[in-house]
Amino acid sequence: MESDRADTPVTPRVDRIRDRLQAAFQPTRLEVVDDSHRHEGHPSVRDGRGHFTVVIVAAGFAGMSKLDRHRAVYDAVQDLMATDIHAMSIHAFAPGEP
Repeated sequence: MESDRADTPVTPRVDRIRDRLQAAFQPTRLEVVDDSHRHEGHPSVRDGRGHFTVVIVAAGFAGMSKLDRHRAVYDAVQDLMATDIHAMSIHAFAPGEP
């Protein structure tokens, strides 16, 4: 199974999130990691939604505030919020930013 990080397998939920972000931003870097295992016992895990970390670098973020970048990412995955995503830790950058 592929992985965005060596120790984290890619799941169907990760694939769905990655597909939405790829289509919306055409990023030069995209990592989507399912951190749900770190939240065992949390109600969102029991109802099938998960916790994810997203690192994304895209030209479209140039000139946007951090809040606007986060809103744009959430807009791109809005349909998955009811079925797959409970929470995301978002690290969104324009090219050349740290």
